[in-house]
Amino acid sequence: MAKKQPGAVLPKLTETEQDLIWHMEHGYQLETDSLGGDPVLRRMKDEVVRPVSANRNTVKALEERGLISSGKSRDPLTIAWHIKTKAKK
Repeated sequence: MAKKQPGAVLPKLTETEQDLIWHMEHGYQLETDSLGGDPVLRRMKDEVVRPVSANRNTVKALEERGLISSGKSRDPLTIAWHIKTKAKK
């Protein structure tokens, strides 16, 4: 019988991290300033949501866990973040 390979185990996420990932999975784009602070969730239809409890450390933790990656933005002083995988709750 062939051995089963274990699936990717996602680290425990805080409520704030889960909220950011959920919004990114549902059409929002996470944007921060060039230093990674002041996170904003933006929908393409000019809808902007400022997550109350999210901060620079939240974004940094998601990046370190490999759940999001930085990308280019239309503004040179803004970082647009993209989700890497579908996170499971």
